[in-house]
Amino acid sequence: MPDTRNDGHDPYVRVRGAREHNLAGVDVDVPRDAIAVFTGVSGSGKSSLAFGTIYAEAQRRYFESVAPYARRLIHQVGAPKVGEITGLPPAVSLEQRRSSPNTRSSVGTVTTLSNSLRMLFSRAGTYPKGAARLDSDAFSPNTAVGACPECHGLGLVHETSEELLVPEPELSIREGAIAAWPGAWQGKNLRDVLDALGHDVDSPWRELDAKDREWILFTQEQPVVTVHPVREAGRIQRPYQGTYMSARRYVLHTFSDSKSATLRAKAERFLTSAPCPVCGGGRLRPEALAVTFAGRTIAELAALPLTALAGLLTEHDGSETARFLTEDLVARIGTVTELGLGYLSLDRTTPSLSSGELQRLRLATQLRSGLFGVVYVLDEPSAGLHPADTEALLVVLDRLKAAGNTVFVVEHHLDVIRHADWIVDVGPRAGVHGGRVLHSGPPGELAGVEESATRRFLFDRAPAPGRTVRRPTGWLRTGPVSRHNLKAVEAAFPTGVLTAVTGVSGSGKSTLVGTLGEELEGVGRLVTVDQKPIGRTPRSNLATYTGLFDVVRKLFTATEEARERGYRAGRFSFNVPGGRCETCQGEGFVSVELLFLPSTYAPCPDCRGARYNPETLEVRLRGLTIAEVLDLTVESAADFFAGIPAAARSLRTLLDVGLGYLRLGQPATELSGGEAQRIKLAAELQRLRRGHTLYVLDEPTTGLHPADVEVLMRQLHGLVDAGHSVVVVEHDMDVVATADWVLDLGPGGGEEGGRIVAQGPPHTVAASPESRTARYLAARLGG
Repeated sequence: MPDTRNDGHDPYVRVRGAREHNLAGVDVDVPRDAIAVFTGVSGSGKSSLAFGTIYAEAQRRYFESVAPYARRLIHQVGAPKVGEITGLPPAVSLEQRRSSPNTRSSVGTVTTLSNSLRMLFSRAGTYPKGAARLDSDAFSPNTAVGACPECHGLGLVHETSEELLVPEPELSIREGAIAAWPGAWQGKNLRDVLDALGHDVDSPWRELDAKDREWILFTQEQPVVTVHPVREAGRIQRPYQGTYMSARRYVLHTFSDSKSATLRAKAERFLTSAPCPVCGGGRLRPEALAVTFAGRTIAELAALPLTALAGLLTEHDGSETARFLTEDLVARIGTVTELGLGYLSLDRTTPSLSSGELQRLRLATQLRSGLFGVVYVLDEPSAGLHPADTEALLVVLDRLKAAGNTVFVVEHHLDVIRHADWIVDVGPRAGVHGGRVLHSGPPGELAGVEESATRRFLFDRAPAPGRTVRRPTGWLRTGPVSRHNLKAVEAAFPTGVLTAVTGVSGSGKSTLVGTLGEELEGVGRLVTVDQKPIGRTPRSNLATYTGLFDVVRKLFTATEEARERGYRAGRFSFNVPGGRCETCQGEGFVSVELLFLPSTYAPCPDCRGARYNPETLEVRLRGLTIAEVLDLTVESAADFFAGIPAAARSLRTLLDVGLGYLRLGQPATELSGGEAQRIKLAAELQRLRRGHTLYVLDEPTTGLHPADVEVLMRQLHGLVDAGHSVVVVEHDMDVVATADWVLDLGPGGGEEGGRIVAQGPPHTVAASPESRTARYLAARLGG
């Protein structure tokens, strides 16, 4: 590509001196009006270049262009560490990080398709005779004028029963008959209050009067009574005023208001969910549900798969207003179905979507926005995509480029890399061993770059090596399962082998694997390793999650300096007052609220991210402060703690799953879903395992470079060789080709899927005429 156009306009984004994270003063030129893919092993620095430098600088320039208030915040948020960037247009970032889970957020709200559907019902719906026309807000369950007053627009009501609250009626209240009540002091308090109110807490529950049982469990009253605690030796307990709360009230209060996921999950065990008796699950007021279009309510249309909804709208022949609105809606649905998401319905909640699905929904919305001249920075848009769906993604990326935009993609999928106009390959390895641009140019020229880890997979692709398929030691049988799009599906998962569950997006893979529970005969112990964050704030990190931080604190406590000062282990914790920096309360970051934008984190102005106060940082372990130890990479820490078995075991397992580049104190907010999943796997691997364990992993290769996939697969096969069973939901044909058994669902997504179309060893599934996976698996096997 030439350096300049004839009009003298520079067609490149030019980066000079990028030093963000591990980038080693990188200089790189990337063309605009092209699809440029940033590649490299996990932790090499590609995201630091694409997101941490290029997109962050575009965002900083946006802040500078707005009000002085926002410009002041730049100093708090910080600018990327880069010398200069020229030729950078406005940028739009589509990352895989999800916002807080919210059951009111849905496919319809993310894509704004719900707005169009509400407008269609408001302007062109069929109203009952004499009914007043409603505004579009009246068709939204998230507004006061639209939500059903009984369920507040959720469509479900939660209730409980005596059987759920008291599973063992032969016990007395003092013995814990009311299982739904909390443990420890709070439960004892409720029992003492009942006793003080004159109720029998020592007879078996089933012998109590029915009226008393009803009041104890379901009353809305909250009487206050003086409680005289039973005296215990050595303890002085004074009378106090205790308030009674019925078991039902406690459970509903905990389920709706508790911030603890554990407490909410416990409360949910004592509840049954049922469609709201007023709206029938439609979530809206009766007057909104009385309006129809094509003979259906808005709730019924929102529950249809998008492909079915588009078909119904296309067939409808109505007024000119209806035709105009349906044509626009069908066109907007088309961009979502293009990305392989036609199986989703508008009312599907966002917490139930994978991060890949969520990112592609945002991508579909951008396609319809009509922007041009911007840089789109995408984070692995192929995540969670079957090879058949990846082809549709490439068409969408081409359309973004054809509309006059630049597309920068951080990606590991080889088909996406081959499709690029330009490759920026970062490496050669992770962390301190990476951070250099090995190649910036057309894809074909990467073949001559010996240092590149990507080159081997892109150009030297040999068929998957032949291996002896292990024989199952037994079978786990599930079903018949009827959930989501699965209809009475029965499945058999072999034990003692590695099983891959495959199928196009939305075929029912995760739903089927979700039926594997510890109650199944032959499971023994079940470990599910998902991609949910290990924490949602900078306070949670790699060291705290794996338990390594406990070892580190004990080592600091044992130093001569700490003993002289009387410092205990708590002094070296950033989660409690004492040794931590109180400005940021040990987080190292402070939250910066931005007007009209999501809040972000900035380094603490006092401790500069160290998390501790100056006195604590005066204590050193072999020359390093506690903050400096937390700043070590796993690889460096493995050398530093080599002679300490408790620390070395944790660090060894993290190295084994390819996470040597992460820092011990790296905040959970900076970790990808794939990294979080591998940290969980490492935490599990360091435990001493007894007996058979079933490991279930949902797309463990997401976010992994092919070289990292090899490292991960060695670990998973090692688990099987040690006598355990592994089940992975996977789209990566490199993984599927090395599995012992494959369960392929489909043939399509949504209503077109939901059944097992092929199963057996990889070569058997690769020969199946009904399987959409077969063609791609056969190619990888060299067939």
